Amino acid sequence: MPPADFVLISHAHPDHARGLLALHKAFPKLPIYGSEVTSKLLPLNWLDQDPEKISEFCHALPLRSPVEFQDGLVAELFPSGHLPGAVAILLTYTTKQRTYKLLYTGDFFLSNSRLVEGLRLEELRGLDLDVLIIEGSYGTSRHPHRRNQENQLAERINRAIADHCSVILPTPALGLGQELLMLLRSHHHFTGRDIDIWVDGAVATGCDAYLELLPHLPPSVQNFARHQPLFWDERVRPRVRRLQAEHRPTVGKSPCIVLTDSTDDLGKHCQLDTGPWLILLPEKIDIKVNKEYLAPTTVESYLLAQHSDGPGTTQLIHNLRPQHVIFVHGSPAYLADLTSLEELQNRYHVHSPAADILVELPIGDTFLQPAAPETNYEGELTELGTVITITLADVITTDPRWRQFADTGLIEARWQGEELVLRGLSQRELLNQNSDRYTWTDVDCCGTCRHQRGQRCWNPASPLYNFKVTLEGYCPAFEGLNDSQ
Repeated sequence: MPPADFVLISHAHPDHARGLLALHKAFPKLPIYGSEVTSKLLPLNWLDQDPEKISEFCHALPLRSPVEFQDGLVAELFPSGHLPGAVAILLTYTTKQRTYKLLYTGDFFLSNSRLVEGLRLEELRGLDLDVLIIEGSYGTSRHPHRRNQENQLAERINRAIADHCSVILPTPALGLGQELLMLLRSHHHFTGRDIDIWVDGAVATGCDAYLELLPHLPPSVQNFARHQPLFWDERVRPRVRRLQAEHRPTVGKSPCIVLTDSTDDLGKHCQLDTGPWLILLPEKIDIKVNKEYLAPTTVESYLLAQHSDGPGTTQLIHNLRPQHVIFVHGSPAYLADLTSLEELQNRYHVHSPAADILVELPIGDTFLQPAAPETNYEGELTELGTVITITLADVITTDPRWRQFADTGLIEARWQGEELVLRGLSQRELLNQNSDRYTWTDVDCCGTCRHQRGQRCWNPASPLYNFKVTLEGYCPAFEGLNDSQ
């Protein structure tokens, strides 16, 4: 007799997914569901098994599309950041008396990272949730902005290389390893540097899996991949190379960077006639290292978060405003810190149950939903190659002033002290032929087409109608800004 009617998996990381193969073997008829990307990444948890046989037991579900599993029971998956394919799971159960809604976040991350877009709050607002089961991996701790974390790590690696030191980054096979590799490829400290980045073991296998998922990665990453290989590249500096057995005798004799498995024996790298070595360990991930090496080594830690911090966690809760909040997936001390927050205790029924403890969740029709607290919205800045993308919250585009700001899709940027000030360019400015500040006024392209607003085509006669366009693009339906209306 199966222990459940079906299983929904949030993402492919081992702490959430590794037991699925044993579960499937014990109950082969038990349905297991996940996102399409998760179904493709799952086999990396069992590299000693045939991946084709493994992938068969996880059925792919579409994103943002309700699926009815039983009468009255519907599930819907929403991208949650953290890892390609990671999802939050909304369960809706409808009876004759009322409808109940529960959201399980899985592991989530509100910020954009190099290879994954963050969870979009606007997709989940207004759900009228009864219960929210949410992870609390970082408790109430507050992190620097993601870009600051990346810069601090890149600066430390850069200093090590300048001091003629090689760097080893042990990492799990999926997620963090690929994020690190993209950071090293695209950060200004390393672009163009004559240095080798070696990728070993399961981390390399994870990179290969990501390449198969390119259509599911953010548009900025897909654009990057059109101009140069996403990972393996021995022509563009820094060179990214798969570490083979024949390379080991020479790796580390001159400064280099090695990405390897979190379970790897680092001693095989830190040999005589190599190094010195800097071993950088990610915070909040339990990686054991043997500090007895033949070559001199230094062990330090760094933060490159893949989960939301305390303010991010409370921000999600306040946007969803459930009756009950249940914290899971974190150390008992961290979860206790979250449940004791006054801002949560005063608004919600907050729970942090221990294992094997039954939690009753009374749902009352008279429960007063708390008013949403004021929230500061922050944008995200992503830099890949020569392209910089600034992502802003939807609340900005609903402001009446946005139409005027984004009318032409072009902006002017200028420094004001240490701050960068942006302003939208009007059609009148673009039509000013006496100014040589704007070089596109005499070019037939989407940037000077009167049907382009907010980098989207609004001309029904165009094959690009209602699609996002690049400003240097062009179609046969082009009409210039100074053409007759």
